[in-house]
Amino acid sequence: MSASQTPDTGRTPYRTLGRSGAVVFAQALGTMTFGAEADEPTSHAIVDAYVEAGGNFIDTADVYSAGASEEIIGRWLATHPTDASQLVIATKGRFPMGAGPNDVGTSRRHLRTALDDSLRRLGVDHIDLYQLHAWDALTPLDETLRFLDDAIVQGKIGYYGFSNFTGWQLTKAIMLAEQHGWSRAVTLQPQYNLLVRGIEHEIVPASLDAGIGLLPWSPLGGGWLSGKYRRDVPPTGMTRLGENPERGMEAWQQRNANERTWQVIDTLTGIADAHGVSPSQVALAWLSAQPAVTSVILGARSVEQLRDNMGAVALELDDEQLASLTAVSAPQTEDYPYGQPAVAQRHRKIEGGR
Repeated sequence: MSASQTPDTGRTPYRTLGRSGAVVFAQALGTMTFGAEADEPTSHAIVDAYVEAGGNFIDTADVYSAGASEEIIGRWLATHPTDASQLVIATKGRFPMGAGPNDVGTSRRHLRTALDDSLRRLGVDHIDLYQLHAWDALTPLDETLRFLDDAIVQGKIGYYGFSNFTGWQLTKAIMLAEQHGWSRAVTLQPQYNLLVRGIEHEIVPASLDAGIGLLPWSPLGGGWLSGKYRRDVPPTGMTRLGENPERGMEAWQQRNANERTWQVIDTLTGIADAHGVSPSQVALAWLSAQPAVTSVILGARSVEQLRDNMGAVALELDDEQLASLTAVSAPQTEDYPYGQPAVAQRHRKIEGGR
């Protein structure tokens, strides 16, 4: 069963976690807002709403709100033991939680401490999916993978995955684990949405080849795909760009000046109007339909925002709508090595030779 297939023949919101046998909801609850943009009562209400809607996959990280996100989740788990037993819990380690020279990276020294601290904050005896938050060029990869395999053998984690790896990094990790007979990664978290599709050149093919399930973060492009912004009207108010217009890759001026941005949003809005749903739901439905995608990570500041986004699970876009979104959002690349001339050149055809 591939990462994008469902575990039965009917339409279901559940999918296998990459090449593993674990089953997760097609939308994961991302909790980067917990302890920062959402206080503890709001965070617990968001978890309640997610679980009530059938969700069973919660993703966090040790650095989210300096550990507060894991602690908030841990207190929810402790007071909901029945629901907690059905959840798949994922967290990450890699970035510093202190100031020591060994308090960063994917070395055995750092990951041992990071994993134990996450277990303590979450109040659990094992973590279902433990993820490397980013590549570490300093630590030998075999050291990292051996630690993760040992953690599986010890029962501290069930599976492991990566976040923000490139195609060659992912492939190297898969090959090295196979070479040594260690457990293999099952997932990868990349940024992926209608405005950011560059991963389709290398990362998606590498993931499909290895049976890796993608867990896209920022599926709404930092709010751009929610339909809340207007051309040439700088955002204001309680939105991410309203609070910080120069926010990283999502910065207002850069995307506003790109005509492709508004072509995507116009197409998205037109399809949303036809279905009588929000643009967010259409963007999420398109992403969920892409090859290798296992579960789309939703980040929410409120219960209302979460419920609207979860409505995408029931939304079925037809082939024409999917194709129009794919065409208008085509990634912008040079002719070589990823443009159509180069693709045509390297694809062997029986009737025409090479």
